[in-house]
Amino acid sequence: MDVMGDKATLFETGRFVQPSSREDTDTPDETGEIADEAAEELRQRLAAEAGDVEAMSVLGAMLLRRGDLDGAEPHLRAATAAGDRAAANNLGVLLHQRGYADEAAGWWRIAAVAGSTAAAHALGRYHRERGDEPAAEYWLRQSAEQGHTLGAYALADLLEHRGDAGAEHWMRAAAERGHREAAYRLARALDRKAAREADDDGAPVPDEAEQWYLQAAARGHRRAALHLGTILEKRGELKEAGRWYLTSAKDGEARAACALGFLLRDAGDTENAAVWWLRAAQDGDGNAANALGALHAERGETQTAERWYRAAMDAGDVNGAYNLGLLCAEQGRTPHAEQWYRRAAYAGHQEAANALAILLLRAGDETGAEPWFSKAAEAGSVDAAFNLGILHAGRGEEQAALRWYERAAAAGHTEAALQVGMARLRDGDDQEAERHLRCAAGGGSAEAAYRLATVLDARRPPEPAHELGEPVHRRSECEEWYERAASQGHRRAQVRVGMHAAARGDVVEAARWYREAAEAGSRNGAFNLGLLLAREGSDPEAVVWWTRAADAGHGRAALRLALVYARRGELAEGQRWADRAVSLGPASVAERAARLRDALRQELSA
Repeated sequence: MDVMGDKATLFETGRFVQPSSREDTDTPDETGEIADEAAEELRQRLAAEAGDVEAMSVLGAMLLRRGDLDGAEPHLRAATAAGDRAAANNLGVLLHQRGYADEAAGWWRIAAVAGSTAAAHALGRYHRERGDEPAAEYWLRQSAEQGHTLGAYALADLLEHRGDAGAEHWMRAAAERGHREAAYRLARALDRKAAREADDDGAPVPDEAEQWYLQAAARGHRRAALHLGTILEKRGELKEAGRWYLTSAKDGEARAACALGFLLRDAGDTENAAVWWLRAAQDGDGNAANALGALHAERGETQTAERWYRAAMDAGDVNGAYNLGLLCAEQGRTPHAEQWYRRAAYAGHQEAANALAILLLRAGDETGAEPWFSKAAEAGSVDAAFNLGILHAGRGEEQAALRWYERAAAAGHTEAALQVGMARLRDGDDQEAERHLRCAAGGGSAEAAYRLATVLDARRPPEPAHELGEPVHRRSECEEWYERAASQGHRRAQVRVGMHAAARGDVVEAARWYREAAEAGSRNGAFNLGLLLAREGSDPEAVVWWTRAADAGHGRAALRLALVYARRGELAEGQRWADRAVSLGPASVAERAARLRDALRQELSA
């Protein structure tokens, strides 16, 4: 039965047996309860017929609770006529259920004036429904100040709607008296207040807010359970988060079912994740539909994936259109991909706008691409800002490119930070260059780590000598960055690490890094490895690496080969490599190679 208020205060008596929430069965326990209730009703009916006003009120309330409005009304009217305020309140409830709201309000007023807090609450709601907020506030305040839980909540709701600072006080009062919706809304208010003060939507939830979420969730509030699960998940308490998500999902909260699915997926249980995503998607959760689409796409079930992406789109989730675009792009269906990207982009999806711009750019439509890059970048897409930088740099518009690179770098884009760092290096601003290169290197850019190492290396003072006059090699920060870049496969960094190792006398380590660089295609690595092998007496292997370096355009390697072949007496081969060294340079190498070539030519013609 849909009554206004909770039964304990509505009927204003503690003598009523609460109705069972179970379905009718023939179990002995319920049969006994029914018998007890029938006996109580008979007792009250006999007392009412004997003229007992309180019995009339109680009997009317019992019949009202059971839904017997015709049977309840005469008893309630008789008790009300005798001055029973509980009967007046319940008569108002009965009339309200029959659709006589104005007449109900009259009886509620009588009961409220007589001190009924439940009637004052009902009267306040009546006035609010009719837009009479001053009257509503007056009666709700009367109810709330006398300790009525629902009155406190309704007053808080009214004040919150008006932006009144007093709303929190009454919401707290209702929550402290056990009202679960009040507890949830108080938690939300405290949560939002903390986020505003921190100017960060991702700020930690205050402890007090979390406690109110917990109280509301423990009382069966499904959205509170969802929020509590989110808080615990962010804190890393995944098992407890899953428990609350499950509680909320079982109560029908689609977002909790979706979140539970992601939690299970991250734990490696994709089968059960799909079960919860399916449940959430069927309840209209677009995020869950997208997750199902992605799951089927990973399995190669593209038709099923497309169906779920469309379901997400139908649920109002613009990610569905974006994901459809990605799916079509992967299948080479470029016109369809463009169509879906456009749909998502027009709906404000920043990554779709960026993807659309990339698609247009690859098709040679730079004019069409630029506005979409700009739209995505202005909406906050870091990748789009970086891509705009590339676009302007390609046109030679260095200042415009730098502005976009700086914007992307400020948002943490690694490659953009590298580009800004290199631009600052060209401008001679080593301090700013170092700052950006550190950001990029810290983000995993091997090139940035190498560039940062070169900046630090240039500043490094000469190595101090120990008492015997030999240099003391201490590991420096620049070496650490060279090694980081080298470990990521940066060839020039690998050569530098090899050089530092050689300077320390660690020939094995130097050879390892030179070889790794050389095998990856570094001509300097191949040349240095050849030098190291020659010093160790491995001339044949040194020749192999110098040949590789010379073939790749290394002039000094060609000169070394000319000298080797000249010493062996293979003058023609020596002259050929000397000619090669002259053409490759640099100037100092070309000069020496020219002298050697002329000498070998004279020797050959003698």
